[in-house]
Amino acid sequence: MPVLTLLTTRRSAKKLQAPAPDAAQIDTMLQAATQVPDHGRLTPYRFIIISSEKAHKKLGKALRKKGKPLAPLVIAVIASPQSGKKPEWEQKLTAGCAAYAIQLAAQAQGYASFWLTGKAAAGKKLRKACECKKHEKIIALLLIGSSEKNRQSAKNTRLERYTTHW
Repeated sequence: MPVLTLLTTRRSAKKLQAPAPDAAQIDTMLQAATQVPDHGRLTPYRFIIISSEKAHKKLGKALRKKGKPLAPLVIAVIASPQSGKKPEWEQKLTAGCAAYAIQLAAQAQGYASFWLTGKAAAGKKLRKACECKKHEKIIALLLIGSSEKNRQSAKNTRLERYTTHW
């Protein structure tokens, strides 16, 4: 897929099913994540791959949800800022960029995704399950899989709402 098409057509898909990316495809997504802007090369993030049945059960318990998995593959992206080196907000942006790079790499390989945040990602049980330290924040639960719907369509964003020309 051409890069500009990828960047201008990415959409979220909430209904995800098997198949999920295989180990080599997951590795490619994580490699993409490690190429994001990172002031000071601090690598202020870490990833938890949730793909096995056991891992999905652990996630479901942490989210207080039972039943089928949220998606065939879930990647928890955790911001892990290093104190005193560079501004914390910059490091959290780096972690957010890493999450987005994973989504783009998933789509480039033919998969769909959904970025889950809010209460789901901020819960104490999930933080404990992810072994988060006090300074860490779960930036995203990236749900990844296949989608019945083709999510690649032009959004036709009205740029004038967000843009000022000087």
